[in-house]
Amino acid sequence: MEQQRRSVLKKLFASIAGVAGIGVAAKAMGSPASATTPGEKKGGNITYEQDVPLFSGHTKYNGLVYIAGKGAHVAPFEIKAHTEIVLKELEAELIRAGSSMDKVLKVTVYLNDIADYKGMNEVYKGRFGNNPPVRTTVAVAKGGVPGDSLVEMDCIAIGS
Repeated sequence: MEQQRRSVLKKLFASIAGVAGIGVAAKAMGSPASATTPGEKKGGNITYEQDVPLFSGHTKYNGLVYIAGKGAHVAPFEIKAHTEIVLKELEAELIRAGSSMDKVLKVTVYLNDIADYKGMNEVYKGRFGNNPPVRTTVAVAKGGVPGDSLVEMDCIAIGS
């Protein structure tokens, strides 16, 4: 288990280094420094005006899956309902990418209001199995979460 965890962490570091253009560190770990390697996949492009992709719903790189931020831009405007919607959207995107909730390594939660922390946690708890991922929770500054969502989440998971 510890060896698998180290291997995943090496891949995570290598992929971050490659995307950030830190070629020396990535090459030292045996990973390509370029973000355009064989086996890389982007999926679920989000397209706006004139069919030009704005961003992907997920990207696969070096055995990891990066899921774009998911929000709940619908009524009712209540944190528990929005958290439920966001978690279902994350799970659906993970499945499209060939992964699952129990393979998630890292989640970032963006709350429109830190007062919603407890309500979000009530819905979040247990959604990632018995070994939950590491998590960072941030209350966003002036302007809030984009759109009408009370919460947004993104994640990094092990791919298939």
